[in-house]
Amino acid sequence: MMRTAVVTGGGTGIGRAIAKRLSADGTRVIIVGRRKDVLADAAAEINKSHGDELVEYRAADLADPDQVDELAGVITAECGVDFLINNAGGDVGFGHRTETLSDLADKYRTDFTANLITTMLITEALLPAITRPGGRIVMITSGAGLRGSGSYGVAKAAVHGYMWDLTNRLAAQQVTANAIAPSFVPDTEFWDGRRDPADAATRVSRIPMNRPGTPSEVAEAVAYLCNAEAGWTTGQILQLNGGALLGHG
Repeated sequence: MMRTAVVTGGGTGIGRAIAKRLSADGTRVIIVGRRKDVLADAAAEINKSHGDELVEYRAADLADPDQVDELAGVITAECGVDFLINNAGGDVGFGHRTETLSDLADKYRTDFTANLITTMLITEALLPAITRPGGRIVMITSGAGLRGSGSYGVAKAAVHGYMWDLTNRLAAQQVTANAIAPSFVPDTEFWDGRRDPADAATRVSRIPMNRPGTPSEVAEAVAYLCNAEAGWTTGQILQLNGGALLGHG
């Protein structure tokens, strides 16, 4: 039976790589984002590369409860959801003024909405349709959520907390919830407008493996967590950082 994955933020970068990787295994993938043209281009490119029509797209603003409710209705009317990959988000508060408390509050609200709220709304909307047993929910977060890095890092840490809440709610139903926390993966839209060579060199110098990560490496980690043999892995944060931040049990 064909499996279905929903990948948010699936039009570019890591999300696009995830859609390509999952569809390569014969999974039907629905990519979601705000920009219909970007999604359409991504779906067409991936389908052409595989020679099939497994990737579809749906445009919606995941911070808008009404749009999320409508989106979930469209998806669940067609099928159940085996894999939900929450990749939408970003450091959207980057560069915001913080001269006043009002500025600071706006910056935090912006990053919380873009990262936690977009993740929580679509997850809760699709939760009744998640396959039981065997469903997989994966959050793409960030090493910033483990280090503590301003409003963006705090927002990603909040996503980790939400993931643990899901773990407690869903484990008995044999549905897993995990997070993948990449660090420096520059070949993504996240870094558009701030790819300074000196800054990139500094970031790479802090990585023991002496290189950045790639979207395809993140996608491969997602594929592992969606695998049937990963059914006993839940409530975990998988770090992808070339050894820049070590994990401890």
